[in-house]
Amino acid sequence: MRICVYAASSAHCAPAYHAAARRLGQLLAEAGCTVVYGGGGAGLMGAVADGALEAGGKVIGIIPRFMTEVEWQHPGIANLEVVEDMRERKHRLLTGSDAVIALPGGCGTLEELFEAITLKRLGIYFNPIVLVNTGGFYDGLHAFLLKTIDEKMMNLEHADMWSLVDSPEQVLERIRNTPRWRDDARQMASVKA
Repeated sequence: MRICVYAASSAHCAPAYHAAARRLGQLLAEAGCTVVYGGGGAGLMGAVADGALEAGGKVIGIIPRFMTEVEWQHPGIANLEVVEDMRERKHRLLTGSDAVIALPGGCGTLEELFEAITLKRLGIYFNPIVLVNTGGFYDGLHAFLLKTIDEKMMNLEHADMWSLVDSPEQVLERIRNTPRWRDDARQMASVKA
């Protein structure tokens, strides 16, 4: 499986987030998955790549050219694809992925996550989207997304577009047990009365 991972680039967040990211990389590599991520060497991005590489896994980094100019790329990634901008990066990360995993992160991670959820709602992306809820990081976001359903901004069925797990050890099972998204996604993308 080719797994797209979104994650923070911050090296200053809690050690528990770094440990979970490294563990996720190890588990994905041990399962024979290819990790595709944003190519960074710091923060949770670096940790997930380090974990996968340490376990002998295949890691593909996709990074915009301007980030290489300030040397944000991971120095140990043999397969680093340099693209022109953030839009191309997001497209290349998601294209061909069998699942999306969102580790804790800031505005960049959230922007990537919301694009994946939006594309799933519109019937463009059909694969699992799993949020690793380390230390309850995504509790507030999940509550907010459910509020959008309560407020009729999305349909009840849309709550099935993503799922939360508490630990990296639960990710692969959740991916395997998440059915392909509905083929009629476009027909139900509009909010029902």
